[in-house]
Amino acid sequence: MINKKGSAYICSFVGILVLIVISLIVGKYSMSLEEVVDSKNYIFSEGSNMPNAAFVILSIRLPRVLMALLIGSSLAVSGASMQALFKNPLASPKILGVFSGSAFGIALGLVVFHQTIYAYFMAFIFGVIAVFMTYKIGKQEKRSSVLLLILAGITVDAFFTALLALVQFNANVETELPSIVYWLMGSLSGVSMNDVKWVVVPIILCLGIIYTLRWKLNILSLSNEEAISLGFNIKGYKVIVIIIVTILSAISVSICGMIGWVGLITPHIGRIFVGTDHEKLIPTCVVLGAVYLLVMDVGCRCLFKSEVPLSILTAFLGAPFFAYLLKCKGGMWQ
Repeated sequence: MINKKGSAYICSFVGILVLIVISLIVGKYSMSLEEVVDSKNYIFSEGSNMPNAAFVILSIRLPRVLMALLIGSSLAVSGASMQALFKNPLASPKILGVFSGSAFGIALGLVVFHQTIYAYFMAFIFGVIAVFMTYKIGKQEKRSSVLLLILAGITVDAFFTALLALVQFNANVETELPSIVYWLMGSLSGVSMNDVKWVVVPIILCLGIIYTLRWKLNILSLSNEEAISLGFNIKGYKVIVIIIVTILSAISVSICGMIGWVGLITPHIGRIFVGTDHEKLIPTCVVLGAVYLLVMDVGCRCLFKSEVPLSILTAFLGAPFFAYLLKCKGGMWQ
C-alpha cells in the first residue's frame, strides 16, 4: 500500500516526465512523439550520423531540458534555504552578493579571454569571492547577526555591480557588450550536453546535502535564543548552508546568467501546498523549481518569433504572482 508521501513522489515524477516529453516535442521545429522515442537509438551517435529530428532533440533540446531542471531546482532550494537562514520571506541567493560577483566574473571573462569556458570559471570564482567578502564583513563584530550579513551583502552587491558596470563601459560595443548584456539576462540557448555533464554531479551533491539538513532549517528559522536553547550549533550550520547556496548560485549564474524570481517565488508557492515545514518544503522546492524554469524556458522559445531571455519571462510572470500573494493572501502563505 503506497502512503500519501509515496503517492506525491510518484505523481511528481510522472508529471515531470510528461513535461520533459512535451518540452522535447514543442518548438519552432515541431516534433512528433514517435520521433522523440526513436531518438533514443542515436544517443551514442555522432551529430553527422543522426537524422535532423534526432539531432535537434539530443543535441539542442535535451541539454536545455536537463539544465532547466537542474538550475530551477538549485535556485528554488537556495531561495528556501536563504529565507530560513535570514528568517525573511524576501531573502534570495542574491542577498549574499553571489549574483553580482558571478556576473562580474562572466563579463570579465568574456572581455579578457573571449571564451565561454573561462567565463564559466571566472563567474564561479568571483561568485565565491563575493560571498566570502560578505561573510567576512558581516563577521567583523563579535555579535555577528543576520542584519550584519544582510548589510554586508548589500555592500558587496553594490561593489561588484559597480565593477560590472565598469567592465561593460570599457567593452567593445560591437563584439563584447552585446554578449555580456544577453548573457546577464539569462538564457539556456547555448547549453550543451558537456555543460550538463560538468554541473550535474556538484548540483546533485549540494541538493542532497540540503535535503539531509532540511529539518535543521526549521531550527535555523527560529530565533537564535530558541536555537541555542535546543543545543543547536547555529554558526556551523549557517556556514554550511551559505557554502552550499553559494556553490549552487554560482553554478547557475555561470552557466545560464542571472535568472531572477525563481529563488524568491517557488518557496512561497511550496508553502501554499505543504506549509512551512522544511522536511516537506525542500523536496517540494526541488520539484517546483524544476517545473517552473522548464516551463519558462519552453515559453521563451515558443511564445515569440525570436527567443527572449529567461529573466524577462520569469519576472513578467513572477512579479504579478507575488503581488497577488501580497494583496490577496496578506502574507498568510507563510
